[in-house]
Amino acid sequence: MIALLLALASPAITVSDADGLRPGGDTVVVSGSGFDVTKGVYVAFCVDRGPGVRPTPCGGGADTTGASGGSQWVSSDPPPYGRGLAVPYGPGGTFTVRLAVSAKIGTYDCRDVRCAVVTRADHTRTEDRTQDARVPVTFAAPATNGPMPLAAGVGAASVGALGVALLGRRRRT
Repeated sequence: MIALLLALASPAITVSDADGLRPGGDTVVVSGSGFDVTKGVYVAFCVDRGPGVRPTPCGGGADTTGASGGSQWVSSDPPPYGRGLAVPYGPGGTFTVRLAVSAKIGTYDCRDVRCAVVTRADHTRTEDRTQDARVPVTFAAPATNGPMPLAAGVGAASVGALGVALLGRRRRT
């Protein structure tokens, strides 16, 4: 019975703020639930290529020290070199981490392409899409000398592994 319930659980993440972030950089809190604790994941801010496709590139790169804040590694059983670096899962495959985001990921501008806070399988299972979850993120328009129009935004703040928004989209007018 427990195995059946775990099989039905779908990984999902919630992001503290996903709309109108500062283009030069902001920090968000990401909470996850329903993750398979036998599989490590990266929590990162990436160009979103759509459901079933590995999100890439990601901001923060390969953070082997955990100091940049651009990505977080969540794993309850990391390889020896990851002990002390990976954040362990909480009960039921939960976690909460802080993540630094900005409108630029390499040459990509997230005001022009779709970017999202994502989870994806860590380097031990790079092609495993079962732990993918994503929350689209928007950034405020750059400052101008005149009045600034309100930008369209994504109201969704929680999205599961199937890419289904748990909260609806909205447009500010």
